Amino acid sequence: MNQAYIIITTVILMLVITKSQAVNDTISDVSPNCLKCICRVESNCRIPRPLCHVYRGYDTCGPYNINKKYWTEARSRGRQLGTDWITCTIEMGCSERAVQGYMARYAIASRLGHEPTCEDQARIHNGGPYGFRMSSTLSYWHKVEMCLKYRN
Repeated sequence: MNQAYIIITTVILMLVITKSQAVNDTISDVSPNCLKCICRVESNCRIPRPLCHVYRGYDTCGPYNINKKYWTEARSRGRQLGTDWITCTIEMGCSERAVQGYMARYAIASRLGHEPTCEDQARIHNGGPYGFRMSSTLSYWHKVEMCLKYRN
């Protein structure tokens, strides 16, 4: 009886902790307009020819210029991104799911100190997990911002 009580209490505590973490880290998907503008800044939303090129020392591929590390980290958030990084970047839908997965990992309120915005998401996309803090990503954000203004 004592063991059953401990097990039940432990399970309840785990559920409460998991629930509170889920509330604090709500996943804020990248809005369609923000996603489209990131795509436009990256490649004018076209599958590039050649598909991949070197950017900042990494091979990046597809309309969102996704590198293998970005894709791997996006997959860790449970997104269905296929089994191959390059094949995913050829497909617009898979590339968009990769961006959403990456943001689900890094553009969260508990990391940012506020609810994620398109600016945060664009700067993280461009500069990695801490891109939202880096001055080097501001010029990228301004390009996305101009696109957003044009779209609205």
